[in-house]
Amino acid sequence: MTAGTTGARTTGPTSAGVTVAAMREEHAPGVLDAYAAGIATGVATFQAQPPTWQEFDAGHLADHRYVALDGDDVLGWVAVSPVSGRCVYAGVVEHSVYVAPAARGRGVGRLLLDRLLDSARDGGLWTVQAGVFPQNAASLALHAAAGFRTVGTRERLGLMTHGPHAGRWLDVVLLEKRL
Repeated sequence: MTAGTTGARTTGPTSAGVTVAAMREEHAPGVLDAYAAGIATGVATFQAQPPTWQEFDAGHLADHRYVALDGDDVLGWVAVSPVSGRCVYAGVVEHSVYVAPAARGRGVGRLLLDRLLDSARDGGLWTVQAGVFPQNAASLALHAAAGFRTVGTRERLGLMTHGPHAGRWLDVVLLEKRL
């Protein structure tokens, strides 16, 4: 799975003081901590550990990366990666959205996803997609609320190496939103 999503719940009010800002290198520790927490759930990604900041930075488009902040604390992040290097797919990206455990249920995932969709539309992208494990009910609900449609299920797409599903082949639900 190229990009997983986790922990974003659509229930509960958005907490006061949360802002969404462009992701910068100074946010790296909080971004990678939220990523690691998502990995620990076992329903976010096939990756067993977060990348280095350099790997993360190289793999995500700089114009479409955001963090949710409460003061200086990173509550979550959203970013996109190109799905292909072919020019005909230049407007198609895959996104990831991760919310820190303490911020789940506060509307942070929706704030981030809405900001990303606006950015993608304004930036000339035409399709945003995501791959989500069927076990990640919170992420599936978030995406449905944001208008994503289910394209299909990619069966037994990858072998999970960590968490409660270690050693099992997992399906991935392919979601997309046309802009």
